[in-house]
Amino acid sequence: MQRLTEQILDHGARLPEGTPVAAKSLLHLGNRAAVDQALSRLAERGRLIRAGRGVYLLPITSRFGTRAPSIEQAVEALAAQRGEVIVSSGAAAANSLGLTTQVPVRSVYLTSGRTRKMSLGKQIVELRHAPRWQLAMAHRPAGQAVRALAWLGPERAESALQTLKRKLPPAAFSELVAAAPQLPTWLARSVGKVAHG
Repeated sequence: MQRLTEQILDHGARLPEGTPVAAKSLLHLGNRAAVDQALSRLAERGRLIRAGRGVYLLPITSRFGTRAPSIEQAVEALAAQRGEVIVSSGAAAANSLGLTTQVPVRSVYLTSGRTRKMSLGKQIVELRHAPRWQLAMAHRPAGQAVRALAWLGPERAESALQTLKRKLPPAAFSELVAAAPQLPTWLARSVGKVAHG
C-alpha cells in the first residue's frame, strides 16, 4: 500500500498546473489529522508549497529548477475550488485600463470570501473582502471599470469615466451604465452625468 504522502503527491500530479491541493479534497485518502500531518510534512520537505491555511500548491519543475505556480493560476484555481469570486484590485484594473501609470507593487485581489493572505514561494498575495458591487461583472471590462473607478474615488471618477467612454467598446460602456443602480450613489451619479451629458 502506498504511503499517504505518496498518494497525496500522485493526486496533486493529476491536477492541472497551479490547482491548489486542499486537505478537504483528500479525505478519501485518510482521516483529517493524518492528511493534515502528511501535507505539513510534504511542505517541510519542499515537495508542496503552503499557500494558506489548509491550502497547498505543487511546485512547478522545469529545466531551470522549481518555482511556485503563477499568481494568476493559483488565484483562479482557488476561486474555482472555494466557489468565491476573486478579481484583480482597483489599482490593477485602473492600470490595465490606462487610467493610471502607477503599477501596483503588491499583489492584491478582491474576493467575496474572507480577507486573508496567501504565500506563493517568496510572493505574498493579499485577498481582501470586497462589497458585492465591486465584484459585479467580475471578469468583464465593465466590472474592471467599476473596480478602477472605486479605487480612483469620487474626485477622479468623472474624468476617468470620460476616458473610459472613449476607450471601452460601446457595449462594455453600456453595461457599465446599466449597472449604475447597483453602485454607490457617488459613482452612479458620475456614470449618469457622463453617459447622458
